[in-house]
Amino acid sequence: MVRPPVGGSLRSTNKGCVSVLLLASASPARRRLLEQAGIPHRVRVSGVDERAISAPDPSLLVQRLAQAKATAVHQALDSVADAGTSAVLGCDSVLVFEGEIFGKPADAAEAVRRWRRMAGQRGELLTGHCLMPVGGETVMSCVSTGVLFGALTPSEIDDYVATGEPLQCAGGFALEGRGGLCVAGLEGCYSNVIGLSLPWLRQQLRLMAAST
Repeated sequence: MVRPPVGGSLRSTNKGCVSVLLLASASPARRRLLEQAGIPHRVRVSGVDERAISAPDPSLLVQRLAQAKATAVHQALDSVADAGTSAVLGCDSVLVFEGEIFGKPADAAEAVRRWRRMAGQRGELLTGHCLMPVGGETVMSCVSTGVLFGALTPSEIDDYVATGEPLQCAGGFALEGRGGLCVAGLEGCYSNVIGLSLPWLRQQLRLMAAST
């Protein structure tokens, strides 16, 4: 098990083991972020039907989705099997472009249509975070990062969509993958675009540690 990151920590349990963060997400990208940051964690998929959740604006939507995921996993915690869990973390991301919410494209044709609109333009990647400490107060937040998309040609768009990567990601691109070549710049948190703001999480872990 890897150690907590410098500047943030997870509480130790009364059994003497290092507590872990329970990530309520099926996203491999979020899992890799936690691994790379050295944050002890486990993964448990919530099974939440995201289509059943709505909100009047994108910022509130991603927070409600993150909360639903975290709540589903938190409510199913087992006092024995999950004894080392310090908190449950739920996240959800969407891209807001020209006032529209872009989640994962439904198919390759939709991904191509979106990219032909986004190429050379700017969007906002929103990630909702919900951290539910065991025995503590829930914290929710939406972190926004501006994304400047590269001026891709039609053939470049077709080639990228043909990789299949855009179909797996909110907004139709993976910054940490081949989609990194399609992004001209960012305004804000890098890891937030991948699916989890590590600076936000670091601050929350500090607050958790200070409250114990």
